[in-house]
Amino acid sequence: MQNVSKSSASNKEDSDFIKLYLFEKERSRLKSEEIRVLLRLEIIQNRLKEIQSYTNEQIENLSVRDQDEKKKKKSKKDEDKEDWKTMSIDY
Repeated sequence: MQNVSKSSASNKEDSDFIKLYLFEKERSRLKSEEIRVLLRLEIIQNRLKEIQSYTNEQIENLSVRDQDEKKKKKSKKDEDKEDWKTMSIDY
């Protein structure tokens, strides 16, 4: 039995097939993971867009309110000036 030797080529081929099998499994797992990640990314980007649009609306509303308040204050000042008359008082 000691004189009988096996070729190492058959063992090498087996290991190549095992590697190919493992690589194929890993590739399919990574592809499915990539799909899940891309779907999640799309959901996240949509939510970010919603938040940004809401923020922009609120900023616009606040700026409109501020402008309205400034106009009201100016109009009140003008009204106050019209309603009041000044008189000189001698002591």
